[in-house]
Amino acid sequence: MHTVYLGLGSNLGAKRRHLRRAVTLIKKQIGAVVRQSAYFVSKPWGFESPNDFVNIAVCCETLLSPHELLERTQAIEREMGRTHKSVDGVYHDRIIDIDILLYDDLHVDAPDLKIPHPLMFERDFVMVPLREICNDIPSPDLG
Repeated sequence: MHTVYLGLGSNLGAKRRHLRRAVTLIKKQIGAVVRQSAYFVSKPWGFESPNDFVNIAVCCETLLSPHELLERTQAIEREMGRTHKSVDGVYHDRIIDIDILLYDDLHVDAPDLKIPHPLMFERDFVMVPLREICNDIPSPDLG
C-alpha cells in the first residue's frame, strides 16, 4: 500500500460540491482517503480570472503505481467535465484540478509526471492545506 498526497482545486460553479464529488471518486477509483484538509480559498495562480479557487489536500492509500495514479486522476477530471489541461504554464479556469503532490518518499522525473510536484513549494494554496494533514513534507531542495 502506498501513501499519496493530492492537491485539489476548483474555481468554477459549485466549487465545494465539485471538491466533495472528486473526493468521492478518489475513494472509489484510487483508494481510501485517510485525511482531508479544511477548505482554503485562494486567488488564481499563474493566470487572471475573477473566479477564486477553493482548494483542499487529501491523503490516500492506494495500490496504484505513480503512472496509474496519474491516469486515474486525469480520468476523474474528465469525468467531472474538465476538458482542457494546463500546458506549458498556460492555466485556465477549471471545474476540478487534481495534482499528485507526494507519493511515499518516491521521486519521479518523467516527461509526463514529476513527484514531488515541482511547483508545490511556490503555492500557498497547496502548502497550507498540505501542512494541515502531512507532518513529513520533504525539503524543497530534495528533488
